[in-house]
Amino acid sequence: MNILPRNLLLWAVFAGSMACAQERVEEQPGNATEKAFLGITDPEMLGAIAKARASLDQFLALADDPEPGMSVFKMKVVIRDGEDIEFFWVTPFRRAEDGFEGVLANEPDFVRNVRLGETIRFTRDDVTDWGYVRNGRQMGSFTSCVLFKYLQPQLVDYLRRTNGFDC
Repeated sequence: MNILPRNLLLWAVFAGSMACAQERVEEQPGNATEKAFLGITDPEMLGAIAKARASLDQFLALADDPEPGMSVFKMKVVIRDGEDIEFFWVTPFRRAEDGFEGVLANEPDFVRNVRLGETIRFTRDDVTDWGYVRNGRQMGSFTSCVLFKYLQPQLVDYLRRTNGFDC
């Protein structure tokens, strides 16, 4: 079933140390799997994307020359496959001649033109978020923080404890 023909949903997948795709949030504290859907027209989500894009150069400078205690640098990118779109965390990544390349950190749910673990190429225009870990705490990940407002409190508490979110 194609849920995204012309309707752009943002879907985020949290797994392990943070992987994100379109805005379906899945995690398993206990046996419960949670899902949250959020439209791309949501003003807070658009604000989070704008904040990430506005601060991308500062993030890239840190990724190029990390300070002690910084690790797991990642960028969230949009992938298009026909009318379907999906957002993925890419880690690790590196600068390439025409932008960036990196490893897709989560399994696609909608698009079929990429796979988990595949190395992809992307440009600045494809970047919708960024993040890294500083001394065990998540930095950036602005779009993920917006999603917390739409999840059950026990799931948010679990993600904060296990992934170091302060939002």
